Amino acid sequence: MQARSALFDLYGDHLRQRGGRAAIAALIRLLAPLGIAAPAVRTAVSRMVRQGWLAPVRLPAGPGYQLTPRAVRRLDEAAARIYRTGRSSWDGHFDLLVISAPEVRTERDRIAAELAFLGYGRLETGVWLAARPAGEVDGLLADAGVRFERFSAAHTGGEHGARELIMRAWNVPAVGASYAGFVAQLTPVVGAITRLTDDRTAYAARCALVHAWRAFLFRDPQLPASLLPPDWPGTAAAAFFDRQAARLRPAADRFVDHCLRES
Repeated sequence: MQARSALFDLYGDHLRQRGGRAAIAALIRLLAPLGIAAPAVRTAVSRMVRQGWLAPVRLPAGPGYQLTPRAVRRLDEAAARIYRTGRSSWDGHFDLLVISAPEVRTERDRIAAELAFLGYGRLETGVWLAARPAGEVDGLLADAGVRFERFSAAHTGGEHGARELIMRAWNVPAVGASYAGFVAQLTPVVGAITRLTDDRTAYAARCALVHAWRAFLFRDPQLPASLLPPDWPGTAAAAFFDRQAARLRPAADRFVDHCLRES
């Protein structure tokens, strides 16, 4: 687990609901159970400040960092997808983007990663598809200086035709295999946590669970059930995550509160 990713997990899963700020000393204590050393935490924080995700703030406990408005929006949107809240049924329309990709490869890769995070799949070169529109897209592409056209496209080919289109934009079988792998990988991690386990260990296990689950934000566009194969592995994986995340939450919260009080 990289320090920057762990910080996003920490702010999104714990600190957002506690005011979105923490002293650097607390951040170091909170990432220590994950095997992340203080220098790596400081380097990651500095990088996130440069990227506009965090801002320095003076706290009673000393220097710290708080979420920027941009980070709050991103984490709130991510939380809705992580915990699968507010999802509506599909209305038969796709959000279609036609973009002029940047010439620089690193910038192309960055835009592609951002679009994937927002739930878009590449249909063909310069054409991206989503089952639901993402409000951040216009700002993302405009800020990057990318010329684009955006359409709401009604699909008239029925569910079979829509599924074929989905298969062109995403590797659905690979996503399903990833969900099955997630359950297999995390079952022994969370299964080792019992009522006798100390809060620090339970917190670390929950962090591993959330970190692995958050990766699906970049893999799974959360397509409507009507467009997915029967017995979709993501359904069972989501139930597993919800159950274990809730079970480990009290101990994790106690550990976080303890680290914040020590500052």
